[in-house]
Amino acid sequence: MTQPAIAVTAPESELPGPYEVGTYAARLKRKLLEFARVQLVGEVWGFRTSRARVYFELRDARGAIPCSMWVSDFEHLGVALSDGVKVVVGGGCDYYPGSASSSPSFTFAVCELRAAGEGDLLVQLERLRRRLEADGLFEPQKRLARPLLPRTIGVVTGERGKARDDVLAGLKRRGWAGRLIWGFAPVQDRMAAPVIATALRDLAAIPEVEVVIVARGGGSLADLFAFCDEALCRTVALLRVPVISSVGHHTDRTLIDDVAAVCCSTPTHAAEAAVPVDCAGARTECSAAARRLHNHSRRAITDRARALERLAAAPGHHVARQRRQLHQLLRELRASARRGVAKRQERGGVHAKVLGRATERARTSDRAARRRELERLSLALAAHDPDRTLARGYALVEDCDGQALGSAAAARSAHHVRLHFHDGVLDAEVSR
Repeated sequence: MTQPAIAVTAPESELPGPYEVGTYAARLKRKLLEFARVQLVGEVWGFRTSRARVYFELRDARGAIPCSMWVSDFEHLGVALSDGVKVVVGGGCDYYPGSASSSPSFTFAVCELRAAGEGDLLVQLERLRRRLEADGLFEPQKRLARPLLPRTIGVVTGERGKARDDVLAGLKRRGWAGRLIWGFAPVQDRMAAPVIATALRDLAAIPEVEVVIVARGGGSLADLFAFCDEALCRTVALLRVPVISSVGHHTDRTLIDDVAAVCCSTPTHAAEAAVPVDCAGARTECSAAARRLHNHSRRAITDRARALERLAAAPGHHVARQRRQLHQLLRELRASARRGVAKRQERGGVHAKVLGRATERARTSDRAARRRELERLSLALAAHDPDRTLARGYALVEDCDGQALGSAAAARSAHHVRLHFHDGVLDAEVSR
């Protein structure tokens, strides 16, 4: 090692130095880069990407090493990686010395990568998945009816895990005010699966529990392997209550997700799936609906009362209107009758005056004229009197029936006749 650029006083020691951290880290990096570039084989775990590099761990039964690769080189290979895939990588050691504000890191810089076949763990999970599906264990939970608004919910999760807080936050967001029964269990080790299965059976044995949530935060497939246990999956499939699974993140998929009634991406999502109804919104809507109904009922009652009042007053108004019309007609009839009587009286007075005048005229000037006319008519009538004719020497000849005979032939035909003179009647017989 070179001497430090700035001398540092150190206590008595048999070891060389002290050296500056940056100097030592730079020499360490150069030393690691001198290591031979080699090929490694193992299973991929914790695969993730950033803007510049992809990161993952290469594991086997005896150890693990962090690896990284430039994104451009990885995309050029066209290899699809996921947790559990067995690969062969080529490259060498690399070291980032860090700084005063960033941490150092060691990585195996990958420049070659090829798939070596699926990892044993993924093959094992796929075989178990096919066996469970063949036994028909994917359907029983999905046929169970889930309550729209459960009163009691069971939750199986870690006692101090973030998933617990996420479940509570999701239920609080829903405004749910029911009862929670916790079944705390380890969620990451070889003994976790039996404890989780026991917690599920205990919660399902409580009659009040209507749905159970199994929740755990994210992690690698190895971290989540407890939820791929065959005995646990068979226990979930045969429970009487629906189970909502929320294990890992969006991209994680465990066997309990396949046998559960519902598979959710996050514990918050699982809480919302357990309570499909937004209770706070429903309460607000119910309150608003109740207020609207109350206001509507008040308006309806008021409108109906006003309508009934109008209807109740209508007959009286109608009768009063008809009474006024009848009174008006009666007044008009009386006035018309009085006018008619007055006109008739006036006409009768005129007629009486005319008759009086006519009578007066008849009594005065017409009386003498009528007397003279009667005398004239009497003289004319006397001039045509048959008796006066007979008095002048004439005679009236009649047959026995009293019919006047105006000719000699008629007298000869009658043979017996009567002769009327002014002083008597003689019977006579006509000779030829």
